Amino acid sequence: MRIPRSTPIPQHREAHFTASDTVRDVVIGMSDGLTVPFALAAGISGAIAASHVVVTAGVAELAAGGISMGLGGYLAARTDIEHFASERRREEREVAEMGDQERTEVLDILSGYGLNHNEAETVTNSITADPKRWVDFMMRFELGLEKPDPRRAPISAITIGGAYVVGGLVPLLPYFLVSVSSRALYVSAALTLIALAAFGAIKGKLTGVAWLRGALQTVITGGIAAAVAFLIARLVSG
Repeated sequence: MRIPRSTPIPQHREAHFTASDTVRDVVIGMSDGLTVPFALAAGISGAIAASHVVVTAGVAELAAGGISMGLGGYLAARTDIEHFASERRREEREVAEMGDQERTEVLDILSGYGLNHNEAETVTNSITADPKRWVDFMMRFELGLEKPDPRRAPISAITIGGAYVVGGLVPLLPYFLVSVSSRALYVSAALTLIALAAFGAIKGKLTGVAWLRGALQTVITGGIAAAVAFLIARLVSG
């Protein structure tokens, strides 16, 4: 059946999520920010009655933790960039010095995608005619590596470090408002669980997971991590 020319052809909109790296950085920073400062504050609440002392220790930990987490994110992103560059240089040497073997690898990869011999030969000839395209193909389909964004390292550092600080302010907030640390602890625990649930629900919505499932997963894993860290902090603080 022919579609009348006057009938508009519906446009297909891609709905794929493309910010997975940013979400991963926020998850890393926020999850640690919600659990580590909470454990520190809760661990010393029993030994120190004044909330302002807990706040001082918590803010100091937030500053140190945010810098440490940001630096870790930066170094991890730089490592990805350096690894990709190193593998590309090696692949360029192999294409130049072992062309026949590399060409056979291209044929094998294409055959694995269901192309028959003639089709694979035709595509292989096209790919290997351009050394740059050839190396690009091997990086993607042999090594499974995508070129990292060169701006990724500083962005990752800021995202992880910032998310850590934002997350860490949640369990510390009650200690700013309640003078007795033992009372602030209960409010802090409740706020931390609520924040974990909200964070998990938002993360689930962004990544295509049911919001309730995302919330429960985050509350359970984050709650266990916070509880273990709390017990360790309490044992250390005496």
